[in-house]
Amino acid sequence: MKDLFDLTGRKALVTGGATGIGEGIALGLAAAGADVAVTYRSHAPAGATAKIEAYGRKAAAVQADFAAMDEAAAEDIIGFATEALGGLDILVNNAGTIHRQEAVAMPLEDWRRVLSVNLDSVWLLSQAAGRQMVAQGSGKIIIVASVLGSQGGLRVPAYACSKHAAIGLTRALCNEWAGHGVNVNAIAPGYTATDNTQALRDDPERSRALLDRIPAGRFAEASEMAGAAVFLASDAASYCHGSVLTVDGGWLAR
Repeated sequence: MKDLFDLTGRKALVTGGATGIGEGIALGLAAAGADVAVTYRSHAPAGATAKIEAYGRKAAAVQADFAAMDEAAAEDIIGFATEALGGLDILVNNAGTIHRQEAVAMPLEDWRRVLSVNLDSVWLLSQAAGRQMVAQGSGKIIIVASVLGSQGGLRVPAYACSKHAAIGLTRALCNEWAGHGVNVNAIAPGYTATDNTQALRDDPERSRALLDRIPAGRFAEASEMAGAAVFLASDAASYCHGSVLTVDGGWLAR
């Protein structure tokens, strides 16, 4: 029986793959055998691509600003990954941003920026990749949502809204594409030690409150999201469609 988690020969694109959760997922896919392309905005991608290549895999990187994405830009990114790797079997929509502010004071431009990065880009890239995957009769699309796709959070209304919508998009696309051999699923990370949570972790009172709520008693490491992504990208998840795999140290169970 072949290894159901073996990704040898698969071609993957991970957005925001130069740092944080995206890098953790990109390295996990490479360790499982996949060639991996990443997008980046400001973090230099050389470290991530070098780590991918250290697994003996092909790596590629392309710069992208997801706050200003349109259909042409999404097609270009998917086209780049396909050409650089020789195909595309896996898309991980990971790139995201957050804005912390009281709802009564949040400027519309910040609301729109969060929704553009966290939702519009996910839709556009999924649509572009979906056309290709439906045509080839196979593919895996993984959307990185959040535990705040099930909650409201504090002072992050745009972020929470975008993650609720990302889960809805996961289910909507699965309904259309499951019959074409394309699996669309989501990962819902809990509080993870990344740039997005730096301010929370630096605030002793807020950090303590969060840790007291997490049954595991600690923040996740970005690398701990890799297992969920490898599973959803693999043949082991061939009958998973529209699933939301929570990786939160027990946060939502509390």
